[in-house]
Amino acid sequence: MKIHEYQAKELFKKYNIPIPDGAVAFNPDEAKQVAENLGGFPVVVKAQIHAGGRGKGGGVKLAGSMDEVFGIAGKIIGMNLVTHQTGPDGKRVKKVLVEQGLNIEKELYLSIIPDRSTAKIVIMASQAGGMDIEEVAVETPEKIIKVFIDPLVGIQPFHCREVAFGLELSSSVMKPFVSMLGSLYRLFMDYDCSLVEINPLVITAEDAVTALDAKVDFDDNALYRHKDIIEYRDIDEEDPLEVEASKFHLNYIKLDGNVGNMVNGAGLAMATMDIIKLAGAEPANFLDVGGGASAEMVENGFRIMLGDKNVKGILINIFGGILRCDMLAEGVVKAAEKTGINVPVVIRMEGTNVEQGRKILAESGLNFTTASDMKDAAHKVAQLVAG
Repeated sequence: MKIHEYQAKELFKKYNIPIPDGAVAFNPDEAKQVAENLGGFPVVVKAQIHAGGRGKGGGVKLAGSMDEVFGIAGKIIGMNLVTHQTGPDGKRVKKVLVEQGLNIEKELYLSIIPDRSTAKIVIMASQAGGMDIEEVAVETPEKIIKVFIDPLVGIQPFHCREVAFGLELSSSVMKPFVSMLGSLYRLFMDYDCSLVEINPLVITAEDAVTALDAKVDFDDNALYRHKDIIEYRDIDEEDPLEVEASKFHLNYIKLDGNVGNMVNGAGLAMATMDIIKLAGAEPANFLDVGGGASAEMVENGFRIMLGDKNVKGILINIFGGILRCDMLAEGVVKAAEKTGINVPVVIRMEGTNVEQGRKILAESGLNFTTASDMKDAAHKVAQLVAG
């Protein structure tokens, strides 16, 4: 789950991680009030959306007066902000963060993420702060510092010193940086984060270490342990179909293609998407109804896929185990009868009660296309979509 920058900074404040003074505003008048409370200029007005690259898209502006704060906030709030992470459609800005400007001496990059290949936590840092870390990794990978931490042992002072020395920090900021990094790691572990990122982490002219930006993502599977974090969820920032799917405990992720996929099992979903691409089409979603899905879950999943205007065809690829093939067929038929089918549907299923499932589909009177195996199914749906 993603949260906004201002929410991430609320968490930072709990862990005594230095942040600029500021507050969120939902309209220009509130932005002026925040600026007045800050008591000095310049201030920064920052669009709050779940995407990076806001500055390049025009969503971060410096204001030197109350009138500028009001005008800039009025332009940003309500704008459709397009960045490299939003896609061409962009995202509507509904709030801004107004913060005190800082005397920036140096910009750094800092993040903490889990590393699956080593089963460790990795701290990534770079002197190339303020830049897209992906660009740095491609163009100047030697500028990226990586320090690996065994989560069973936890962060130690020497880990923090290794990062600090790698960033070539002066002795005057070494101690506050080490303290801040330890706090950042505790936040990461306490809240089951999948990412904590500060870009940029700045050193000011007064030798203060401050998180100028903040990005925190959480492991969805651990949210049941963090009721306070669930309250941070902003449904307006999520895809409506993904929000709808979450109501029915469906694992749904919207993609950019034109073939909707319904499968049971994440591995089968990945394989199905791969074979669709090999057949010359593009997957429009990842939809895993799960091994223990009911006919009702299948029905809801099918209905959600049909609600995607980009879907020109649907491939249902099920291996019947706990989710029997007859149960799948019942759910698909019910959904098709309720919502109607305006795109071709290819069904490939094997496993428990497969003959009963095929009989239900055949007797439904609906225009389904059946397939003998995965390769056959992928080629059929690709041809139907192309045609």
